[in-house]
Amino acid sequence: MEHEISKELKHEIEILIRFNEADPLGIVWHGHYIRYFEDAREAFGKIHGLGYLDFFKQNIVVPIVHAECNYKKSLRFGDTVRVEATYTPCEAAKMVFNYKLYNAKDGSIVATGSTTQVFLEREQQTLILNNPPFFQEWKQKMGV
Repeated sequence: MEHEISKELKHEIEILIRFNEADPLGIVWHGHYIRYFEDAREAFGKIHGLGYLDFFKQNIVVPIVHAECNYKKSLRFGDTVRVEATYTPCEAAKMVFNYKLYNAKDGSIVATGSTTQVFLEREQQTLILNNPPFFQEWKQKMGV
């Protein structure tokens, strides 16, 4: 039995490490890596038509319920980090993204990670147990 393989949706951005993201030794504080995930996820949404405002217009918010970051190498002030965000399709009512962070100068991997978001009704903050219709339509349109 053959299984259809969904196309993979990715987007990549580059971020110049700013002075205020580093400690006195010039090393990027570990918490900023999660922010780089968000920057890439937001850029992904803009490119692929799935931004936070698209959810908000549907009276839905998409909070992070799980975030994971595996640190491999340090980033430093003045480095440029290349962040790759990949949408991972699933049937459940959630969005999963995987990330790879690279030092743009030498291409070395500095971190990997993932985030999981769920759908909540905006006003009542109640969990939406099925994929919202507009999100299901987006998935079909994108072939994922």
